[in-house]
Amino acid sequence: MMKTNIGNSILELVDGDITEMDTDAIVNAANARLVMGGGVAGAIRRKGGPAIQQECYKIGGTYVGGAVITTGGNLKAKYVIHAVGPQMGEGEEDEKLKNATLNSLKLADGHKLESIAFPAISAGIFGFPIDRCAQIMLRTTIDYLKGKTGLRRVVFCLFGRDSYGVFENQLKLESAL
Repeated sequence: MMKTNIGNSILELVDGDITEMDTDAIVNAANARLVMGGGVAGAIRRKGGPAIQQECYKIGGTYVGGAVITTGGNLKAKYVIHAVGPQMGEGEEDEKLKNATLNSLKLADGHKLESIAFPAISAGIFGFPIDRCAQIMLRTTIDYLKGKTGLRRVVFCLFGRDSYGVFENQLKLESAL
């Protein structure tokens, strides 16, 4: 685990299971239709129960780079923020990933949440390079936390030692800037 202070907040990296995080919200790497199939979304749906997907159906979808919030169902987290990251090759991927991250942070603040946990959005089946993912998500989050926010803790919950290592190296670079 790695922690760093930014403004009034703590930015943390952990290697773990996002469905076990005890933050106010966890972020689901969603698709634009908000259908929770495989990967992170499937794990959240299985552990959180049917209420999360039912709320997603009511919302109906969002755009790439957008984020919506639902109940956390049976999860430790009270809420799930569904952020739609880009698929590699669709164009303007960096900007869309930045927006998905930023919109998730803004949504958490808008609901007066104090803690949020992110996965590496788009770095799985969407084919986004993990090193670019780490750079964009960390830089966007650090910039956001330097501003006015009620968020006290932002966690990047990474699955596996390799993904964790990429984010850890990037956070060290960002901290040196």
